[in-house]
Amino acid sequence: MDSLKKKTLVIGASDNPQRYSFLAVNRLRQFGHPVVAIGRKNTAVGDVPILTEKNDFPDVDTVTMYLNPQNQKDYYDYILSIHPKRIIFNPGAENSELFNLAKANGIKPLDACTLVLLSTNQF
Repeated sequence: MDSLKKKTLVIGASDNPQRYSFLAVNRLRQFGHPVVAIGRKNTAVGDVPILTEKNDFPDVDTVTMYLNPQNQKDYYDYILSIHPKRIIFNPGAENSELFNLAKANGIKPLDACTLVLLSTNQF
């Protein structure tokens, strides 16, 4: 595994164990990545607090998206302002508008699954 740990912002995080965003937070932590998370309610997944505010998290390498494209619109400016290196659009979160905005701003967009990337050492 790549020894470089990538600070990851999970947008659409949930404390519901049935949700993929819940699994992603846990799996990212298992792989040793620092995780920050934004969701609909102030709660937590393990040792990761889920916040409802768009905090100015420093040094975010990766944004992993678990919101549908309609719910992403409120996050466009925020995501661009924190300058991540990449955005992962998980299944159901694919969004050509934000994909193209990311590319235009020097951010690498990926239509992929965070869980698969982690399990295949491609994260």
